[in-house]
Amino acid sequence: MYQIKSGDNTFSIKPSSSNSGKGLLDEKEYELDLVKEENGFHLIKDHKSYEVSVVKADFEDKNFEIVINGHSYQLEAQDQFDLLLKELGMENLNASAINNLKAPMPGLVLSIEVEEGQEIKKGDPLVVLEAMKMENVLKAAQDATVKSISAKKGAAVEKNQMLIEFS
Repeated sequence: MYQIKSGDNTFSIKPSSSNSGKGLLDEKEYELDLVKEENGFHLIKDHKSYEVSVVKADFEDKNFEIVINGHSYQLEAQDQFDLLLKELGMENLNASAINNLKAPMPGLVLSIEVEEGQEIKKGDPLVVLEAMKMENVLKAAQDATVKSISAKKGAAVEKNQMLIEFS
């Protein structure tokens, strides 16, 4: 069971376990043919043809942008586990704040991409860490403000050593 939100519209989808082209859409049976193509998918439903391409897919946050016959749609998806947590009033269980950035492995700090007091957005680069002869860009897991930076450029760090604290 999935719930898909696009703008003000919400759809409930329950694919058939035996046939991926059949299922229930808002409690009504559907049947479609879906063919993977080089630049997306070709879909036939109710004798109508649709060209579908996925422009952006964020599987972690379950947000997607698709284009159907030239029209763009922003989608938010929830699976059966998300829906169960919502039903139990526990939908914000994974939304705990991350108060610091620790080194995921021993390495050498090549650069620090932020300053104290700087507001950062999820996905912003924070620190470049060299480990096992590879450069690893450590990125922000959420929007926050940099409270303090304990890492120093050129310094060696150990696994789980505090690099940045957020407020």
